[in-house]
Amino acid sequence: MHKAIILLKDIPRGKAVTYKEMARVCGTSPRAIGRIMAGNKHPAEFPCYKVVSATGELRGYSGPGGLKRKKELLIKDGVLITGNKVAPSCFYIFPF
Repeated sequence: MHKAIILLKDIPRGKAVTYKEMARVCGTSPRAIGRIMAGNKHPAEFPCYKVVSATGELRGYSGPGGLKRKKELLIKDGVLITGNKVAPSCFYIFPF
């Protein structure tokens, strides 16, 4: 299992992380992170819905329900969303 998938468990409640931040920590590109998230076989255990674009826009959710479901899951998790964007105060930066 890729490090990026495992790191999803480290994102605190009420926070989301950008593809760019995941790429920084994993030493790869945001596009590669997107492909890795799309291949997540255990989304209930590894919450890939918590990964958003660098601007906070909700993009790239291939799970059941698509982006509508991604938004619902983020809100349920306590992430503040206006329109279709995560509030900057909810961005998580890994401490390493």
